[in-house]
Amino acid sequence: MNDLQGNILTQSGFIQGSIHWDALGRIGHIQGEAISEAQARANGAPLLLPGFIDAHVHGGAGHDIMEGGDAALHVTRLHAQHGTTSLLATTMTAPQSDLDKAFAALAPLCAQRPANAARILGVHLEGPYISETRLGAQPPFARPANLEEIEKLHALAPIRLITLAPEVADNQELIAELCARGFRVQLGHSSGSYEQGVAAMRCGATGFTHLFNAMSPMHHREPGMVGAALAHAQYAEIIPDLLHVHPGAMHAALRAIPGLYCVTDSTAAAGMPDGEYSLGRHAVFKCMGGVRLADGTLAGSTLTMDQALRNLVQTLGLPLMDAAKRVSTFAADHLGLQDRGRLASGAWADIVVLNRDLQLQAVLVEGQQIER
Repeated sequence: MNDLQGNILTQSGFIQGSIHWDALGRIGHIQGEAISEAQARANGAPLLLPGFIDAHVHGGAGHDIMEGGDAALHVTRLHAQHGTTSLLATTMTAPQSDLDKAFAALAPLCAQRPANAARILGVHLEGPYISETRLGAQPPFARPANLEEIEKLHALAPIRLITLAPEVADNQELIAELCARGFRVQLGHSSGSYEQGVAAMRCGATGFTHLFNAMSPMHHREPGMVGAALAHAQYAEIIPDLLHVHPGAMHAALRAIPGLYCVTDSTAAAGMPDGEYSLGRHAVFKCMGGVRLADGTLAGSTLTMDQALRNLVQTLGLPLMDAAKRVSTFAADHLGLQDRGRLASGAWADIVVLNRDLQLQAVLVEGQQIER
């Protein structure tokens, strides 16, 4: 199969027609007639959207990225079945030896995508360069950023994104150097002030990790890290599982941050029954639709990106075209990827096929259909 017919969401809107790709999995051309979103949702033809991109994935299918071994393979296959065509494998705050183990296991999967799996674009290093006062569900191994450590890990598997707290000693000064070396820097797990957040963005930080969660909140006299994001950010992650962030707060963020994009922050519990799972060195518990530490702290999610899309459209009331950008295009833009997160000539044929109720019917990664 090298083509699909349906209502194709392009960068300029919906086209009812066909999309074709070559043997390498690159889109050749899209042809058809322009139609409105209302027509696309009503005419009964399948909806063809850009494949979802998840920049914050800890686990799934009972496996955690920090386990090493073949854990990431199981994680990428689970998320591919829910429409995620590419992702960032996300590590936890941990001792050096744990990170070395996880990175070594990720290296071959970053180099070559296995069958029936999402593409691993690289690693999101979430910590260990975070605040001890805003660990959230991160284990207590926070420490200041270390360029030598980062480069050593990057030599094992490519780091695409680094989360750090700018108020931690020397972290602020390191941001410009990290950006100069090609890393994207996000602010998160931080008790920093508004002023420290703004200063970090001036140094080159471009995003915020799971906005509102594990960061200093906004108060009208102390805007905090949330205030810095709402006032100045072009990009930020948000977890739209309806547990981590109230819909009203999501609406505020949507109005304030042009490139607000969705992540799952999913754990090993994604796609699994209620019970106990691992998140780095923590035991976490899935129950009542969420994942928590023993003390009740939210600890990642069980969200998948197809449900994220439905939540944006069905709960928040976003137009489908806008919602699609927030589960694909904006994450690609933040990561500097012009050939993913969009259906256009020359881009990868990463495609999700949905019915009018936004239920997945098929998933293609680089032109190859995922078995579901």
